[in-house]
Amino acid sequence: ACICEKNKRVTNCKLDNGQCWCEALGSGVTVNCATLTSKCLLMKAEVTGSKSGRREKPKDAFEDTDGLYDPECENTGAFKAKQCNGTTCWCVNTAGVRRTDKHDADLKCNQLVRTMWIIIEMKHAERNAPLNAESLKKYFTDTITSRYLLDGRYITNVVYENPYITIDLKQNSSEKSSGGVDIADVAYYFEKDVKGDSIFHNDRLNVSIDNEALRFEKTVVYYVDEIAPEFSMKSLTPGLIAVIVVVVIAIISAIVVLVLTRRRKGKYVKAEVKEMNEMHRGLNA
Repeated sequence: ACICEKNKRVTNCKLDNGQCWCEALGSGVTVNCATLTSKCLLMKAEVTGSKSGRREKPKDAFEDTDGLYDPECENTGAFKAKQCNGTTCWCVNTAGVRRTDKHDADLKCNQLVRTMWIIIEMKHAERNAPLNAESLKKYFTDTITSRYLLDGRYITNVVYENPYITIDLKQNSSEKSSGGVDIADVAYYFEKDVKGDSIFHNDRLNVSIDNEALRFEKTVVYYVDEIAPEFSMKSLTPGLIAVIVVVVIAIISAIVVLVLTRRRKGKYVKAEVKEMNEMHRGLNA
């Protein structure tokens, strides 16, 4: 037996040539504990729950109804392009995030679209003074490369705009090697760490910049795919739809006012011409 340091949601761990291998909960897929486990297998394990039967609930499930579901995974650990919940189906990207509207079971998802850019945006708690931008950049770059084993070239930016910290991870299809970790898996591990629900075995992440602990109030992850998502108007938020409606009404109102103004001006000009003609006739007479 051995301990899977990089994934606590496993069972049946065995040593093989000094390397720890375990079965992921919920799928039974064997994972290498020397590297990160794929996000698809992690989500499946989280839905399945721990070995004791206790359900591990996602911390912010109420904020995102699509955040956690029981995914269909390939034997490699990758997400299947088509995901379903009963008779409702949708297409996902390589990060397992829904990129289409929800349809019935006849939906076709021809390919698993690559997520090439992940933007992690964090808001830290109120502070008396801003953080040192260079120290912050060094901390997150070192942490992501050492803790999550991501090649530093995929960390394209770490920006500090007090109180927001933004991290850009970019890795397209040609850059993703079969042995290297995926930016989607890194982002999932990182998000869990920041929210205090670490996937690592007994190894919490304590963010400290210049020997000062840092607390976060909010973390949001954005995904950019190699092919644009396919959402219809139905998927737009009520707020955005309201803005669109207001703009359309404003445009229509402006057109109506313009037309009425021109009509009135036209009538005024015609009346003016008519009066001038009558005056000329009177003088001639």
